[in-house]
Amino acid sequence: MQHLILGGARSGKSRYAEQLAQASNKEVIYIATASAGDEEMQERIEKHQTDRPSYWQTIEEPFLLADNLAKYDSARHCILVDCLTLWLSNILFDVQGDYQEDVFLQQKLAFLTILPALQADVILVSNEVGSGIIPMNSMSRRFVDEAGRLHQQVAQICPQVTLITAGLAQRLKH
Repeated sequence: MQHLILGGARSGKSRYAEQLAQASNKEVIYIATASAGDEEMQERIEKHQTDRPSYWQTIEEPFLLADNLAKYDSARHCILVDCLTLWLSNILFDVQGDYQEDVFLQQKLAFLTILPALQADVILVSNEVGSGIIPMNSMSRRFVDEAGRLHQQVAQICPQVTLITAGLAQRLKH
């Protein structure tokens, strides 16, 4: 089972995903894609860490999502990935902020290829960024475009897609 959970910032999507993972009664592998680039992001990461059960195994991986999905794939696991848009921004930019087309295409293809083949339950959290204003610079527009394309591709693979708004789950696909 693959489940895509979309929502805006502070919509409750992570909390909803964590509740689903807990209810799976499987061993939860939490793949965190965020990296702390500043103090505020470090505080966000620490909040997420304290909010989830300490017995969940956490893998911090900003780039190699497909590799880690393969590594932890097992029917006894529920893999929660939080979040795809942070992963996308990580693979679109290297640490200096330079665009890496080859890395982006390779990592995205690897992810989209492995996702439908996984035996584990997979819960994917992602920010819906296409409902806002059009960004002013080309790289921001590219990010919004790529996030929208990624969400469409993942939604085609996932049998379940949920949009979270104001903490309320709206089933888009089930």
